[in-house]
Amino acid sequence: MTPKHDFAELIGSRICHDLISPIGAIGNGVELMQMELPGAGPEMALISESVANANARIRFFRVAFGAASEEQRIGRGEVTSILADLMRGVRLSVDWQGPVDMARAEVKIVFLLIQCLETAMPYGGRITVAQGTEWTVTGQAPRFRDIAQFWSILSGAGGDVAPAQVQFALAPAEAARLGRAITLSQAPDAITLSF
Repeated sequence: MTPKHDFAELIGSRICHDLISPIGAIGNGVELMQMELPGAGPEMALISESVANANARIRFFRVAFGAASEEQRIGRGEVTSILADLMRGVRLSVDWQGPVDMARAEVKIVFLLIQCLETAMPYGGRITVAQGTEWTVTGQAPRFRDIAQFWSILSGAGGDVAPAQVQFALAPAEAARLGRAITLSQAPDAITLSF
């Protein structure tokens, strides 16, 4: 029988897979309308931006919450494309310094850690992702939100999370599946998560 966490991943993958096609079709329809109505107003621009944002989120969620076996790979081009689309129009940027070809299961953890840092950086900033002997995901910002209770969950202390903070519980579980642990290092202007 499939373990419960596998069911959650499979459900996440299925939802993302089923939503990506209609969202893409809406985007194509908006493009056709813009071609036929070149002077379309701000309403059309808003619809277009919303469709692009939904598409970027679905692609991100597919990696962060979908199924990922240890054998699956993902390329840097796909990862940077997802992140560029996701961060368009927000005060947060991601500098991806990872290798050209990566294990999807590792990128899944990195995406979850990016979401953790995003929660701590509501006023914007820069996230840098690098891989050496281990993966490091560093958020730099002039100001961070105090989320000590979620950092303790990420460090393995356990605790309850709401849907908006599920990444803090999922990231250590995914790291444990690969035989790793997440470490946290905090400074006044930076937070580094490693595994």
